[in-house]
Amino acid sequence: MEVSRKTDYALRMLAELVREPDSVISVRAVAERNAIPYSFARSIQHDLVNCGIVESLRGSRGGMRLACDAKKLTLLDIIEALQGPIHIAYCDSDQSESPCARKASCAFNPVWSDANRLLSAYLGSISLYDVVIDGKRPSIPSNLFE
Repeated sequence: MEVSRKTDYALRMLAELVREPDSVISVRAVAERNAIPYSFARSIQHDLVNCGIVESLRGSRGGMRLACDAKKLTLLDIIEALQGPIHIAYCDSDQSESPCARKASCAFNPVWSDANRLLSAYLGSISLYDVVIDGKRPSIPSNLFE
């Protein structure tokens, strides 16, 4: 699983909205402050609106603002909204165009599946608010690194 440039930029844009929850922020301003090409930022805004994460406001004071509670919006929610379900190996995906013929007998598939569940659980436990405002992140059990 790789965090795409689009998702990285979207997270930067969303961080700005979380820091200023009562404001409507222009896409151009967010793009400039975060060194995101404006046309790409507009495309990302469109995608974030379509998945209900932000709302767009028109007019001279228009822009975007969060459409949901940043304390409930997880990193997993954002990644999956922009990139689809996360998978660390193509064989673990139910949506793979060419599923692995050896999946049922593969010794490694359960490992990839467990790793995918760990990653999903971890990203699903971190809210956008936790990261941006509180600077928190859940600890990972140290025995996983021994």
